[in-house]
Amino acid sequence: MVGELRYREFRVPLGPGLHAYPDELIRQRVGHDGHPEYQIRWLILRRGDDGEGASSQVDCKAEHILLWMSDDEIYANCHKMLGEDGQVIGPSRESAEAGALDKTVLGEMETDVKSLIQRALRQLEECVGTMPPAPLLHTVHVLSAYASIEPLTGVFKDPRVLDLLMHMLSSPDYQVRWSAGRMIQALSSHDAGTRTQILLSLSQQEAIEKHLDFDSRCALLALFAQATLSEHPMSFEGIQLPQVPGRLLFSLVKWYLHVTFLLDQLNDSAGEPGAQNNSAPEELSGERGRLELEFSMAMGTLISELVQAMRWDWATSRPGSLARSPCSIFQPQPADASPGHLSTQAQRSFRRSRRFRPRSEFASGNTYALYVRDMLQPGMRVRMLDDYEEISVGDEGEFRQSNSGVPPAQVLWESTGRTYWVHWHMLEILGFEEDIEDAVEADEYQGAVVSRVLGGALPSWRWKPMTELYAVPYVLPEDEDAEESEHLTQAEWWELLFFIKKLDGPDYQEVFQILQDNLEGEHVLDEEILAELAVPMELAQDLLLSLPQRLDDSALRDLLNCRVYRKYGPEALAGQPAYPSFLEAQQDVLLLKAQAQPQESENVARVEVKEPTPQSLSASLQSLVEGLGPAGKLLVDLERALNSEGPREREVKPCLLQLQRQPQPFLALMQTLDTPATSKALHLTALKILTQLVDFPEALLLPWHEAMDACMTCLRSPNTDREVLQELITFLHRLTSASRDYAVVLNQLGARDAISKALEKHLGKLELAQELRDMVFKCEKHAHLYRKLTTNILGGCIQMVLGQIEDHRRTHRPINIPFFDVFLRYLCQGSSVDVKEDKCWEKVEVSSNPHRASKLTDRNPKTYWESNGSAGSHSITLHMRQGVLIRQLTVLVAGEDSSYMPARLVVCGGDSINSLNTELNSVNVMPYASRVTLLENLTRFWPIIQIRIKRCQQGGIDTRIRGLEVLGPKPTFWPVFREQLCRHTRVFYMVRAQAWSQDIAEDRRSLLHLSSRLNGALRQEQNFADHFLPDDEAAQALGKTCWEALVSPLVQNITSPDEDGISPLGWLLDQYLECREASHNPQSRAAAFSSRVRRLTHLLVHVEPCEMAPPVVAAPRPKGRNRSHDWSSLATRGLPSSIMRNLTRCWRAVVEEQVNNFLTSYWRDDDFVPRYCEHYYNLQKSSSELFGPRAAFLLALQNGCAGALLRLPFLRAAHVSEQFARHIDQRIQGSRIGGARGMEMLAQLQRCLETVLNFSGLEIATTFEHYYQQYMADRLLGVGSSWLEGAVLEQIGPCFPNRLPQQMLRSLSTSEELQRQFHVYQLQQLDQELLKLEDTEKKIQVGHEASGKEHKSGKEEDAGEAVAADVVEGEEEENEDLYYEGAMPEVSVLVLSPRCWPIASICHMLNPGTCLPSYLRGTLNRYSNFYNKSQRHPALERGPQRQLQWTWLGRAEVQFGDQTLHVSTMQMWLLLNLNNLKAVSVESLLALSGLPLEMLNQAIGPLTSSRGPLDLQEQKDVPGGVLKIRDDSEEPRPRRGNVWLIPPQTYMKAEDEEGRNLEKRRNLLNCLVVRILKAHGDEGLHIDQLVCLVLEAWQKGPCPPRGLVSSLGRGAACSSTDVLSCILHLLGKGTLRRHDDRPQMLSYAVPVTVMEPHTESLNPGSSGPNPPLTFHTLQIRSRGVPYASCTGTQSFSTFR
Repeated sequence: MVGELRYREFRVPLGPGLHAYPDELIRQRVGHDGHPEYQIRWLILRRGDDGEGASSQVDCKAEHILLWMSDDEIYANCHKMLGEDGQVIGPSRESAEAGALDKTVLGEMETDVKSLIQRALRQLEECVGTMPPAPLLHTVHVLSAYASIEPLTGVFKDPRVLDLLMHMLSSPDYQVRWSAGRMIQALSSHDAGTRTQILLSLSQQEAIEKHLDFDSRCALLALFAQATLSEHPMSFEGIQLPQVPGRLLFSLVKWYLHVTFLLDQLNDSAGEPGAQNNSAPEELSGERGRLELEFSMAMGTLISELVQAMRWDWATSRPGSLARSPCSIFQPQPADASPGHLSTQAQRSFRRSRRFRPRSEFASGNTYALYVRDMLQPGMRVRMLDDYEEISVGDEGEFRQSNSGVPPAQVLWESTGRTYWVHWHMLEILGFEEDIEDAVEADEYQGAVVSRVLGGALPSWRWKPMTELYAVPYVLPEDEDAEESEHLTQAEWWELLFFIKKLDGPDYQEVFQILQDNLEGEHVLDEEILAELAVPMELAQDLLLSLPQRLDDSALRDLLNCRVYRKYGPEALAGQPAYPSFLEAQQDVLLLKAQAQPQESENVARVEVKEPTPQSLSASLQSLVEGLGPAGKLLVDLERALNSEGPREREVKPCLLQLQRQPQPFLALMQTLDTPATSKALHLTALKILTQLVDFPEALLLPWHEAMDACMTCLRSPNTDREVLQELITFLHRLTSASRDYAVVLNQLGARDAISKALEKHLGKLELAQELRDMVFKCEKHAHLYRKLTTNILGGCIQMVLGQIEDHRRTHRPINIPFFDVFLRYLCQGSSVDVKEDKCWEKVEVSSNPHRASKLTDRNPKTYWESNGSAGSHSITLHMRQGVLIRQLTVLVAGEDSSYMPARLVVCGGDSINSLNTELNSVNVMPYASRVTLLENLTRFWPIIQIRIKRCQQGGIDTRIRGLEVLGPKPTFWPVFREQLCRHTRVFYMVRAQAWSQDIAEDRRSLLHLSSRLNGALRQEQNFADHFLPDDEAAQALGKTCWEALVSPLVQNITSPDEDGISPLGWLLDQYLECREASHNPQSRAAAFSSRVRRLTHLLVHVEPCEMAPPVVAAPRPKGRNRSHDWSSLATRGLPSSIMRNLTRCWRAVVEEQVNNFLTSYWRDDDFVPRYCEHYYNLQKSSSELFGPRAAFLLALQNGCAGALLRLPFLRAAHVSEQFARHIDQRIQGSRIGGARGMEMLAQLQRCLETVLNFSGLEIATTFEHYYQQYMADRLLGVGSSWLEGAVLEQIGPCFPNRLPQQMLRSLSTSEELQRQFHVYQLQQLDQELLKLEDTEKKIQVGHEASGKEHKSGKEEDAGEAVAADVVEGEEEENEDLYYEGAMPEVSVLVLSPRCWPIASICHMLNPGTCLPSYLRGTLNRYSNFYNKSQRHPALERGPQRQLQWTWLGRAEVQFGDQTLHVSTMQMWLLLNLNNLKAVSVESLLALSGLPLEMLNQAIGPLTSSRGPLDLQEQKDVPGGVLKIRDDSEEPRPRRGNVWLIPPQTYMKAEDEEGRNLEKRRNLLNCLVVRILKAHGDEGLHIDQLVCLVLEAWQKGPCPPRGLVSSLGRGAACSSTDVLSCILHLLGKGTLRRHDDRPQMLSYAVPVTVMEPHTESLNPGSSGPNPPLTFHTLQIRSRGVPYASCTGTQSFSTFR
């Protein structure tokens, strides 16, 4: 990827249609590591929607990012900035190429400039008080032309130039001031450093504010605004910026220029060769250390003043002590669940009322609402039953009042501390306190009992089991040194030093002496040592305890809000929470100051505090003074001084100076204007005091602008009394006349319109109102200037903060700027708390009666908009403000409107009024509803929203809507700052990722160092978020951007294969697997190598793919009459899964290559399966070691194994599948042994089954199923079924595509059921036979009794015997063993279906009647009759009747003496023949059974072994030999016990004819699939249609040669599963392809080499399908004592 970017610039994507690219090299410096660094301007390029061509690209020069880059980063990203030699083209090289002026000419021009400056000064002095002459303007014009020449910049640094500019800017003439501006612009056009130096020099002139009037200061501010406009372009559109007066704005500009100048000096000092600094921050010394300290102090002052100017410290209610919980910023965090909340809810749930009925006892909500309305009285306790806006379920409160509004009930809630209106049906009445007091006590007792039962504290909800060792993405930092932990860090000390430098002379000297004493005389404390001083914590705590009494109000506010005070202040040490509000902290500190002042006695001090009395203080101010506490004494002194009869300056001035230091009482006085209009006396008193204060020059330094909102509220209020309004206008007129800055503030607040409305209301009878309005109107352009300058300063500060963050990332040095976290906290405000606004739309349109549309937004539920038109045609259209995302859209309705009430509402959205095609929601309105929520938490901006009333209640035509509420987030700084932070972070880390990728591409071994590099970067971002970001959303945004910009590109590069097809990470993982065994030695190099690889992989998979995010419950916005606004933040979404996708793809490729190499090397070995299982187990362990227990990598492991199996040729794959089937068969049979050996077999079986699961879905599964079926059939018929068979099938069931083994087990279950039915059938037959015999005997007996004559008895007896003989003879064949006198053996018949059982024709028993003894033949005959009758059952006559075919398969137990022989059915038949014969020849057995010789020899072998009872004697005249019972005297044998003589399992070979037949079938199916898809061209076929066509061609196509059909044998059968297996095989080979848009469609892709047999068709050649056969085999069990022969010779008795 890096190589192909060599000839084009690297571009960083910043968002949809937005990316950045390097444009220009600005400057050069020496970095902290001694290597050169270059500042590059990255331009932001917007790409249009036309396409990817250059014509659609728009360069936005105003939008850029400045980034310092190293040589390696420029080489990897900025190729056009490299020379032919590969070196960076520095900024000096470009300037050298430009034409240089001759030294002589340059000297002459410098002389001209000096003379022009002298002339301009002289001309300026001559025209004082008159119109400026034209020569002066011409001189200044020529100077401006000279100033635009860069080589002459040094001449203009003459102090006389600054004097000239100062005089020109102070001139009352506009043209002179404009000419000065032109000269400043020309001087500042060369570079940022020169511009900053000139502006800073002007702003730092002594008493510049005294020389400049309002217009001159505005002119200079305009120059500042224009000069800084292009530096940091940033838009704050939609954000309400505060009104900053010109005086404070000028101070901000001075500090901003000072900070910018120091920053340029720092960069310039770093660029000097001697300024290379490789030391740590604590070792800074010399000039650079001084500059860094001065820059930090200046930056802290700028932040402090900016925070005060923006009024962030007063507007926010978030306490400064709130800190973000330490957790990984690179993983989405679930919503925190507070255990305390659970316990609170549990305790509340026990509170019940004994007087009032709960809601569950009522049939409907309306009935319950009426009950609550009638029973509830003011003062009663109530509980909330539903979540409603700010009130949650379980909140309790006190009912106050109700009215006819919506909602009707007002409750004072304990959870919020204020009243809130809710509906009746949401409340549960608890009663008065005395009614629930006993219940509370009982509940507390019950709660205590429950807590004891539960065993104490509940476990934390955040507890998780330790399933992963690496829970964070980086190595935890080492423990701090104990000695270092006892001292402040440099950042903490510099923040404390900031406040020390704020002290006045005596206080500073006192603190300085304390620090000097701490050094114990080692050094003389100076500025250099002071910056690097190691301050113990105890000393810092003492300083923080004494500083609040020495600081003014502004610095005190900063101290209480800073990090060092929150960490080491007295409240933190005492374990108490920080101050919840600044007012409380202010009061406590003032109390401390009051206590610290020397007083005569305690009683005197107490009298001074209580001094205000009704005689000396206005009664209207009494409550205000008492509310302010100790600070209220300032108002008392101020009013006394203003009302004094003598000269007031001497008494008022000290009060004003004190108010400048502590303006809280003054602001509280102004805020009284925001109280209700009923406080007329308070308003008049406050306005009287404020009007008198304006006459004093010191009063103009008070923060009037911070409380101007209260004045505007009083001015706009329609209930303001006329007298109060007149006093207010008089006060504002005097204030704006004294300082026009406040006229600008009023203009920004919209005072012009408010004054015009007041004049209209009072018919113009307000004195000074028109003059005030005109004065405010004239300040329109100044208000625009102030807003622009405020925007520029704020944007510049944000860019400087981002620059410090970038330096922090690059140098890994701590950020030592005071209030850095405070500034970030206010910038991030709005990320976790959304402040709502009520006005989210531009306009509201209705379908009819537009004159009543205003009733929708008047917030009066008694008014309504009524439509006029046909049913279903009514609509309300909202034109939304740009960018407003709707959090909630609600309409208000009323059930009393009856048929006018809407019944169904549909909400549509669109980009224009003509494209309202997207239905966002549809709601059915219940008749009792009052507030209907239509939309919630939209994630997309819709310019047009339309509400359509489709249907009204009761079939009404027109509709009434009582109100409309659209709620959305008020714009805050968080979206702007998030965008800038994420942009800078993305550019920085993508540049770094590109450079690291370049190193890895050149040398793969550098991949081992990637873990430490990533650890450092991620740890730094984590620490930065923990220290400076206030909440989880801001931290998650940073972590997400960092991960996407750094880790995602790196993973993509290291997982991309090179020319050899091997990726760097794949190579590394291969090396890890090869040296895994050697890494067990912790001291080996392999162990260190493996550790690095594991750390890298664990780091890369720290963020998993996006799981289902937990549901985010956003608190709905308060509606209706509740005016408090609060929103919970939305949880951030998870990160994209591209990293995991690339990593799993790489791991899969590695596993596939490893498994393929193993298969290639060891597939012929006898122990192949155990070794393969061991290899797979090692891969599993390696996957867990590398990536943890993640399902994605386990799936990649399985897919890699499957890919390697797919690469095997068919015969080799068949051999592998047969080996696995054989191994499973051996382990299942071995597990029957029991004991330790059996347990070992089970463990080996389990490991093998885990490996076999990879066969699922592969072609190899078909052959595996074939062999497994064969071996399973032999097991089931040879030794019987067991629980293990079902357990094995349950685990590896997906590996059998035809599910034949499962069908075999079901077949056995069916056979057992048939056997039970047959047993009942036999009993019924026996009962019938016995009944017939009884009837016959009765008939014979009756015949004898009826015959009285003796000569007839003989005939009747003969007749009776004949009848009995006929009855018995007729069923002799079926019941020949019914009267068997011996112990009848138990016979069980297994019914096997040929669909799933592999039964060959050679196993058929041709004539069971001739092969089995008589006492067994009857049972078989009866079973045949029973089965035939069951087949003729009406429910079974629909299908073809199954034929019976007995087989030799099965098993038996034969008693031979004291031994129980376990034999097969064939061996049983062979042994029973020896009961009647002493010897049997093999030739006669062959003739009698019709079996092949091989099969018979397989049965004879175990019988003639050492454990068997027979001997095989070979005779010359008898082929095959003679079998006879072995004589015990010749060879003794065991007397008792079980002897297993069943023939051993016969295993097949895949290379035999059967394996080749399977291959032929697969090849034939492949040919059919390819030919059919070729015939359908590129359109392809649906996969289901393809399967049907292949099966049809297989069955009905031209017949193949008979030899092929006979060679295929049973393989000639084909199923849909076989076809699907072939399709998967061809897809894996690339012969077939899926359509991208429709994956179920298949088409032919490329030719494939298919081994086609010498045949053209596959039809087996039969005229039609044969009727299905059902094979029967025997399982014989005994009922009674084993049968023994009457003779003395031993014989075989079948009892099973």
